[in-house]
Formats: sequence, structure tokens, C-alpha cells
Amino acid sequence: MASSFLRVSLLFISLYTADGFRYYFLYHCDFNSSDLNDIEYSLSTYYNMVELARFSSSLGKYVGFTEYGLKQADYWNKDPSILAGLRAEKERYCKHNIDIWYQAVLTKSAEPYVRLSSTAPSGGKHSAMLVCSVYDFYPKQIRVKWTRDGQEVTSDVTSTDELADGDWYYQIHSHLEYTPRSGEKISCMVEHASLREPLITDWDPSMPESERNKIAIGASGLILGLVLSLAGFIYYKRKARGRILVPSS
Repeated sequence: MASSFLRVSLLFISLYTADGFRYYFLYHCDFNSSDLNDIEYSLSTYYNMVELARFSSSLGKYVGFTEYGLKQADYWNKDPSILAGLRAEKERYCKHNIDIWYQAVLTKSAEPYVRLSSTAPSGGKHSAMLVCSVYDFYPKQIRVKWTRDGQEVTSDVTSTDELADGDWYYQIHSHLEYTPRSGEKISCMVEHASLREPLITDWDPSMPESERNKIAIGASGLILGLVLSLAGFIYYKRKARGRILVPSS
């Protein structure tokens, strides 16, 4: 699962211009692992931003997209030396660079942490909204899903894009509008390259977050009051022991 999020394209462009016209090639290496079977190499030929023809390593030949491109593709496909050279590029060019990327960047990752909270919906047909906030993950690619009683929820779900924190980490926020039901179980599921298995966080509807915060603050105040009272009592007892009683005449 994790490797599916490491799909990247390596690009290389060759340009030829004459009298304002542009003819160029675009190389792609699409992959989700460093295994040759998971690598797709393609070479596209463009003229003035129009793709004429494309070689695909999975097809092993050229495909044309315009009248001229069809003719060129047919010409190139009849030359075994051209096709053999392009097929070799998958290993010579793509795998070489992909191995470097995996060693330097793609194997480095940071696990996300998740925070669930509730908020009032801005409107609509539902009376409640949950927010699944995912923080401090790398790389950027991530998948956030909602489940309700074990079934994935696909409606009434909105998510932000992956937001850069400016320190190589990212965050994302997913919102679920819903109508609460007694005994249901709602969870936020996160899939990321740093995780061996999905990270599932269950929502506890027993008490709204605002009420939990109020109780936590009240409990903290009570504990602080008891500590201060105990300290005052101990101080009083020590002072009382140090007094000298002088008998009256």
C-alpha cells in the first residue's frame, strides 16, 4: 500500500526552435517502486504544444495522435533498432534515476498524527460535523477516509489540499457532515507511505470536546485549590509549633 503513494515523474525536455516554431521531446518515468515491472517509460514528441506521437514501454511501440504523428509512428515502429534503444531506456535512464531518488528522498518519511474534533456545520441537511486533522506527515501524498460502522463514507465529505507547513511537513483536514445515530461507530482512516497499515482513529461521541475541555479545566482548578489549601495548612501547623506560650502572672 505504502509504495503506491510514491508515484513521481522524471522529466527531461529537449527543445529545437526555428523561426518561432518549437519542436521538443518529453521523457516520463512513472513509477511506484524501483522494480522494473513497476516503471513505465514514455517518450512524447511535440510540435508547438501539440503531441504528435508517443512511445510507451508497456506497449513497446509508438502511438500517433495526429495525421503526421501517425505516419511518424508507423515509420519508427518499422525500425527495430529505434524500438530496441527506447526499450533499453527504461532501465538505463528510469531505473538509474529512480534508485537515486529512493536512496536520497523517497524512503524518508514521517508518520502523521491525527486529531478528531467536532464543530457546528455551516448549513445543510445534517446536524453535526466532524473534522479529521492530520499533521506533520511526509511525503505529501496521503489518503484520508471516513468509515461509519465499518463502511466507507463517500458522501457529505470535503477535504482540503495537502497544506505545506514550511518545514518539509504537511497537514490536511477532512470534514464529515452527518446526522448522529445511537450506537454508531465513526472513524477516520489515514493511509500514508510511512505507515505499515492504515491509522484508524475512532470518534468518541460520549461528550462534546468543549464539555471535555471545561471538565479538564475545572478539575485542574480543583486540584490546584487542594494543593494550595494543603500547603497553607502545613504552614499553619509549623508556625503553631514554633510559638512560645508565656504564663500570665
